[in-house]
Amino acid sequence: MREPTPTEALTLVGRHASGDAIPERMHADVRLLGELLGQVLRESGSDGLFDDVERLRGATIRARVEGTPDAFAQAEQIADGFSVTRADEVARAFTCYFHLANLAEEHQRVRALRERDGRPDREDAGDSLAAAYLRLAAEVGDEQARARLKDLRFHPVFTAHPTEARRKAVASSIRRLAALLDAHDAAIPEGAERRRARRRLLEEVDTLWRTAPLRPHKPAPVDEVSAVTAVFDETLFTAVPHVYRRADDALQGADAGRAAPVVPPFVRLGTWVGGDRDGNPFVTASVTRQAAAIASEHALRALEAATARIGRTLTLDADDTPASDAVRALWRRYRDADQSGADEIAQHSPDEPHRRLVLLIARKLAATRTRNADLAYGDADELLADLRAVQESLAAAGAVRAAYGHLQQLIWQVESYGFHLAELEVRQHSAVHAKALAELDAGGERSAQTEEVLEVFRAIAHIQSRYGMRAAGRYIVSFTRSAADLAAVHRLAEYAAADGAPAPVLDVIPLFETFADLQAAPEALAETITLPAFAARLRETGNRLEVMLGYSDSSKDVGPVAATLALYEAQERIGAWAQSAGITLTLFHGRGGALGRGGGPANSAILAQPPHSVDGRFKLTEQGEVIFARYGEPAIAMRHIDQVAAATLLAWAPSVQQRNSRAAERFADIAEAMDASSRARFFELVHAPGFAPWFATVTPMEEIGRLALGSRPARRGLSVESLEDLRAIPWVFSWAQARINLAGWFGLGTALQAVGDLARLQDAYAHWPLLHTMIDNVAMGLAKTDDRIAERYLSLGDRDDLAALVRDELALTRDWVTRIKGVGDLLADKPILQRAVNLRSPYVDALSLLQLRALRALRAQGPDAPEPDPDQERLLLLAVSGVAAGLQNTG
Repeated sequence: MREPTPTEALTLVGRHASGDAIPERMHADVRLLGELLGQVLRESGSDGLFDDVERLRGATIRARVEGTPDAFAQAEQIADGFSVTRADEVARAFTCYFHLANLAEEHQRVRALRERDGRPDREDAGDSLAAAYLRLAAEVGDEQARARLKDLRFHPVFTAHPTEARRKAVASSIRRLAALLDAHDAAIPEGAERRRARRRLLEEVDTLWRTAPLRPHKPAPVDEVSAVTAVFDETLFTAVPHVYRRADDALQGADAGRAAPVVPPFVRLGTWVGGDRDGNPFVTASVTRQAAAIASEHALRALEAATARIGRTLTLDADDTPASDAVRALWRRYRDADQSGADEIAQHSPDEPHRRLVLLIARKLAATRTRNADLAYGDADELLADLRAVQESLAAAGAVRAAYGHLQQLIWQVESYGFHLAELEVRQHSAVHAKALAELDAGGERSAQTEEVLEVFRAIAHIQSRYGMRAAGRYIVSFTRSAADLAAVHRLAEYAAADGAPAPVLDVIPLFETFADLQAAPEALAETITLPAFAARLRETGNRLEVMLGYSDSSKDVGPVAATLALYEAQERIGAWAQSAGITLTLFHGRGGALGRGGGPANSAILAQPPHSVDGRFKLTEQGEVIFARYGEPAIAMRHIDQVAAATLLAWAPSVQQRNSRAAERFADIAEAMDASSRARFFELVHAPGFAPWFATVTPMEEIGRLALGSRPARRGLSVESLEDLRAIPWVFSWAQARINLAGWFGLGTALQAVGDLARLQDAYAHWPLLHTMIDNVAMGLAKTDDRIAERYLSLGDRDDLAALVRDELALTRDWVTRIKGVGDLLADKPILQRAVNLRSPYVDALSLLQLRALRALRAQGPDAPEPDPDQERLLLLAVSGVAAGLQNTG
């Protein structure tokens, strides 16, 4: 039987699985990139590699299309028949394919966003910020809507949690390929530029193939800082003000660009990269200082370049656009401080006062970056004052478009990023604080760990004095259980300043993670705000308080269903407490990328939250592959920010709050039944004797710990005899690699079965946003499971009872979810996602089969083997990286 070509295979799988045709231009991109990869494999791979890749690819496609055990067994036989060296090459080839397929899909998404941008006939603007504002205004009136828009805040916090399986070199190659694909699109078919673009694409695909897919070493924390700041340089610095501009254009209509903006700079970036030391011994006070310095360097360079660029365009003659007294005074003051620079600028712009001043401001920014105290700005507020003086002068002279055009975007950038780029947050475990305090209170010699704890507070004070108060100051306490855990931070800060060092200004943030801690949160907070240090800080901030909720550990603690319900209840109770206490609350959501860690579409999750838990402020962690998926491409980043901002504003609408409140009350009995039954079912699995070592046997959990994903260790120190100290990321990642995704759904089938009333559950799905979001997210997770692959992973262990529990719950959950959704296919109502999953599945199957053969070989060595077989371990890790690329999520 002839194997299908790549194009035929994609068409066959797509039609069989979803009936939804691949867009023609995406089809062409996949065909082009697939042909180029095939050519590279023939030219650069070993003899016969291309044919072996095609054999396995054709077999996994046939197995998926035919759905027979014999067809799947044939694919498995091919994978098992390769030598280890050949299996290594085949795994690399499939991983390259996924990178190219992901690129083609992203390119199509960007293309679609560009084509429908601003065209009402093609654009669904129902979830845009402008549309959300109009809906809110219709409910509360324009005056109140404007006040709420003014207070809007979206605060993504980038973390260095180890979930990005791609090397930076691979990611950079993909970005170059994206630019080349754009050039290929723009060129005339059959023309010289098209041929040139194809040649360069082939060159870059060859580079991608030859780039080692695995990192040789774990990245250092400073490497992670550089990776995150690259997203700022390449995307966010310009994307964020474009989001403001688009919303402002939509709301201002004919006045857009010639009147003061109505949209505020509502985005604030946060970062844990270089500040999160919970369980990461490599993040030291020195690293935290370096992280702040690197971020500030990037922010100042970007502002300097933007200011100089705008200054060069302000060629407005003094006769037509005279400068205000304030602008002339600023010029004289700065000219006296920088005579040589001012003279050079004046020589080229003798009658262009606004241009002269803005170019001199750019020189002051350069001086700020190089720490030239005579010329440097003291802080970003000084720069803002100068830019606003220029803006007011232009507006007063009638040059309103110059005043509110690019200059306004620069002002938005300064307001959003300051001189620090992102607000650096420190996180540490409450147990570390307790240990350090006990040692300090006892007197005597201090340990190195305690000295390091104190040095962190000195680092925060240094960052605040050098880069501004917004640069650092949030201090998150992991595993907060009581007010005493938070009071410990202020006591430690006092110890750190006892030797004359300046004391930092701190906003101490509790992180409630376990089920019990979430339940006790309101009482702990009520006690916390009576502490003198907290009460004083609340007076300074206008009663603003931030509280963080942990999705990952709560899910691992009681299961995904009970955790979701507990988090909702915690938000409801904390929100009600804040209202009664006069607190302006910001809930900080510690969400991961995967469903088992609170992942899924953020905008639908926001609109499912209880009253007063959002109120125009949404803060969440963004990590690993999620950072690059959401913020790595400008058009996608702008769309994501716009959607989340729209949901954050709309969550304030009375209709949304009333809907969620009434639904929670109406379906409280369902929530109670689901909570108890799902938790019992989850405990039946994870509390079974011997579960932890069985989990480590049937998944590549231990091997994932050796994958150089990030600087942070995979465990806090305990062995696989206990799950208590296993981090949530490898817990989720391991189940995803086994194609089971248990962390995102286990217990839901039992919970729905406990309710038992299908008609009532369908009613709840239709009218209860929390359940609707939960069911849809689980459907996405289940769509990425595979019973055939999962069965083979489960068979690696010797516990048929535990394997049967997983199989039965998977079948029960899938049955109830499809019945409640009323569809035959889990993703029938999400055709784009359905197409993405179905097109990748046969290729993920191939990598899963290669991973399984390596895992079987490693398990066969037995626990007494001195070292794992390096060839088999490399094959397994290559397959792990490839499956992560194919599934597009890790932890």
